[in-house]
Amino acid sequence: MKSNFTITCLCLFYIFTLFSCEKLFPEAPLADSVMDAPLDGLTELQNRIFLDGAEEFDEVYTQETGLGPIFVGASCASCHNADNRGTLSTILTRFGQIDSTGNKFMHLGGPQLQHFALPGYDVEKIPSGASSSKLIAPIISGTGFIELVPESDILAMSDPNDSNNDGISGTINWNQIPNWVKPNDNSITKDGKYICRFGRKAGTYNLHQQIVQAFNQDIGITTTFMPNNPINYLTGTNPAVDSDIDITDESLNATVFYTQVLQTPFQRNALDPEVIKGKEIFNSIQCSACHVEKLKTGFSVVDALSFKEFYPYSDLLLHDMGSELNDNYTEGSALTSEWRTAPLWGLGLAKDVQGGKYFLMHDGRARSIEEAILLHKGEGLNSSDKFKTLQDSEKNQLIKFLESL
Repeated sequence: MKSNFTITCLCLFYIFTLFSCEKLFPEAPLADSVMDAPLDGLTELQNRIFLDGAEEFDEVYTQETGLGPIFVGASCASCHNADNRGTLSTILTRFGQIDSTGNKFMHLGGPQLQHFALPGYDVEKIPSGASSSKLIAPIISGTGFIELVPESDILAMSDPNDSNNDGISGTINWNQIPNWVKPNDNSITKDGKYICRFGRKAGTYNLHQQIVQAFNQDIGITTTFMPNNPINYLTGTNPAVDSDIDITDESLNATVFYTQVLQTPFQRNALDPEVIKGKEIFNSIQCSACHVEKLKTGFSVVDALSFKEFYPYSDLLLHDMGSELNDNYTEGSALTSEWRTAPLWGLGLAKDVQGGKYFLMHDGRARSIEEAILLHKGEGLNSSDKFKTLQDSEKNQLIKFLESL
């Protein structure tokens, strides 16, 4: 009898568990509230590579696994929390270039400051006479789509001479690329320079270059492409030249692939009448002249990325934002007052990874969306001035639209 009673209890427990498991486990987050998931439609092999890359992206490096000896953070995820924006606590500093003639401080540790060091090593300091700029890490979700916008489309959006007289003259950052970066087939060039699109100044060519440089300059991780540790000008030499590469090409490529196939941020509440009205206001005050809603990828060997429309709200071009945002530092051909149009997607989720507050613009100085809008000067002044004339209800609708992205 005791045995039968036990079996009966176990059966009842199994049935209870089967039909109430939804209550026993937390609900999965909605797709529009996260940005670290892979694209739908990946093959089994591609999903495996994605998971390998995700593990490398989240890896917290130590001295034993290659960290430093001078560095900014110990992992990719430390600056790109949940694949979104960074915070003031993870801000980085670039220094040494004031015009298109190049960085004159590379032999003194440029282009990036490493303000942490392993025991026994000195942290880096900005050399005397070098200009510098503080930068918050940008959102990385959806960057695989941005990488695949055809160069001809970016060129077609540019208007360096403001031929349509709208006061907006988006330009391309023509920049040299390292010899280890493989350009696209039939890449458009100008005086030996290439159309670049990544980074706050759009000074980087593709995600491979971006990630190799980030591993090296941010974490002190060496690769076959950048085999030496960052330079510390206090000694004038590399603080420690690696005899071994810190990560393999396979792990590096998996990390690149991880960023390439991250989902794009989803818009939320798109059918809310207030959001719809806010989008109309966004277009009417000419925000959409730079923050272009829709772009399209070209061909990709990854079917999930190939010939897809997406909605970054960016033209990927440089725009002069006026003297207030002139940081006296640049990359490539960008002026010191020029910045790449920041994609707005994921904006509404930024507070979730920034401690419940906004830290917007390139250096996090804007603590609200309204403050960020008002900081738009130069080519953005017309839109900023029009924003000031809106009624409070219209401003709220516009902000509600932006927070839906």
